[in-house]
Amino acid sequence: MDVQLYVYDLSRGLARQLSMQFLGIQIDAVYHTSIVFGGVEYFFGAGVQTCYPGTTHHGKPVEIIPLGQTVLPIDVILEYLESLKTIYTAESYDLFMHNCNNFTNDFTMFLVGKGIPERITSLPQTVLNTPFGQMLRPQLDRSLRTVTQAPVPTSQIPSIVARTAQAQVQRNGTSPMSPVLAASKPTVGEVHNVTSSTELKSLLDSASNSCAVIFFTSATCAPCRPLYAPYSHLAAEAGSNCTFIKVDVHGAPAIGREYSITATPTFITFLNGTKEEQWSGADEARLAGTIRMLIHSAHPSHPHTKLHVPHLLRAASRPVTYAKLPPLDKLVAKMGDLGSSPAVRSMQHFILARNQRGVAEAPLPDLPAFSSFLHSITTQLPLETQFTALDLLRIALVDVRVSGFYAEETPGDAGKGTIEHLLEHVNGLKECPYNLRLVALHLACNLFTSPLSRTAFLTSQTASSSLVQLATTSLLDSAHSNVRVAAASLALNLAMANHRARVEKKTELLAEEQQVELAASVIETIGLEEESKEAVKGLVMALGFLVFCAPVQGELLDLCRAMDAQGTVRKKEGLADCEVVKEVARTALGKGL
Repeated sequence: MDVQLYVYDLSRGLARQLSMQFLGIQIDAVYHTSIVFGGVEYFFGAGVQTCYPGTTHHGKPVEIIPLGQTVLPIDVILEYLESLKTIYTAESYDLFMHNCNNFTNDFTMFLVGKGIPERITSLPQTVLNTPFGQMLRPQLDRSLRTVTQAPVPTSQIPSIVARTAQAQVQRNGTSPMSPVLAASKPTVGEVHNVTSSTELKSLLDSASNSCAVIFFTSATCAPCRPLYAPYSHLAAEAGSNCTFIKVDVHGAPAIGREYSITATPTFITFLNGTKEEQWSGADEARLAGTIRMLIHSAHPSHPHTKLHVPHLLRAASRPVTYAKLPPLDKLVAKMGDLGSSPAVRSMQHFILARNQRGVAEAPLPDLPAFSSFLHSITTQLPLETQFTALDLLRIALVDVRVSGFYAEETPGDAGKGTIEHLLEHVNGLKECPYNLRLVALHLACNLFTSPLSRTAFLTSQTASSSLVQLATTSLLDSAHSNVRVAAASLALNLAMANHRARVEKKTELLAEEQQVELAASVIETIGLEEESKEAVKGLVMALGFLVFCAPVQGELLDLCRAMDAQGTVRKKEGLADCEVVKEVARTALGKGL
């Protein structure tokens, strides 16, 4: 998709005419910018807002700048946008320090790997550098707030949810929806009112690996009406597990003829893309029972769902991260001459601004330049000081904008992204220095800051393999308990991320062989650990998440039985002395195996 920058002048020409008189410097405009791609304009004002291109209250853009193309899928882009909404809130807007141009710069960095023109981003500071600019700052911010944070008319707001649904169908390899269908598509858990054969086929195609039900009705069908509410309730109950469709045969006679419908209400169910059952009649009990059995057939419940493991499941949404800030001046000084490079200084200033003034006043540094620096350190920095560069990245990754950028970064000349390059470097060392391994583990844990980054890195075969290798080899470090604790944290993050995908999306992020490799290493390390309560707790939780709802006939559960995982964990109950360890030992590994 082509990405464009729309540039507006909030002063409507007054800045060019009066700036020299009032500020003593010439400025061409009071810039407001937005990003346009895929038929939608995105900007920051009253939070993150959207509209159709060129329909904002700011009038016609004074300039449209092509920024390049993005190959990122729309659902990935919108997931990143959701993370930006936690930073760019209506309350955080500041005309000079946290404005629309900061938003477009961050968003553009993610989309095309570069920011917007510096003449735009530097303008607020240019104004503040003048005495009159400093004096007028509060008045300018107040007076322009009603302009910058005006609402968008409902009629001009595109259906972003529908666009995401359309993109997900296309990425899954099923028939793409037409724009008309995408615009009217209900959210998950609602009934799809269909009027054309094309719409119906698209919905059935999207349920080809699940199940679907069609309710054929008509406006004149009295027995149908009492079933409308129960049918909607069943749809809400099923959520994403089943596609619910309703067809009025009077409004869509072609569909009625296609399916030979001679009476209403009539119901047809589909399982894994194949017609399963058809019946007529207003029998609510039969409808509910048949649909629930259909869903059970498409998504059979796992025996582990009956296990009582509340302490384990309660921790499933809290990845372990390492955000402690080291003395940055000392850290950078250890880099020698490389520490004075613009890329390092820019990242250092970003981290300090974020830490001291908050995320709202910390615009992103030049991330592509910092990536180039990181690619170079494996040959230009001595091995014993390479941890310093990784530590800067480790701190920066706590920010979802940074982790999002590296999650979807365009590979470099060697065909690898920055994270993959660094992980492969650390894993490839015959003797990795203690400080480099420890920082690499902390950095790897911080990749799980946002859903976008953890999904991106675990669905990449090379990245996920590197993460598993880093965790398993580091668990063998018998000399440093804090390395084993960090490795246990990484193993836990890997297992938790895979567990969430397993139970929420019915998919596995880690390949089975990776899960088996990780579990074998974790069980072995639990048996050997004699001093660290933290390491045992993290490892046992990681094993619990790997096991919970794992395929019943899969290799992972066979491995746990063969290695006597339950016996190994039970021997550590005294060392760890916490409920979650007992829960995993006695329930997940006891009744679950």
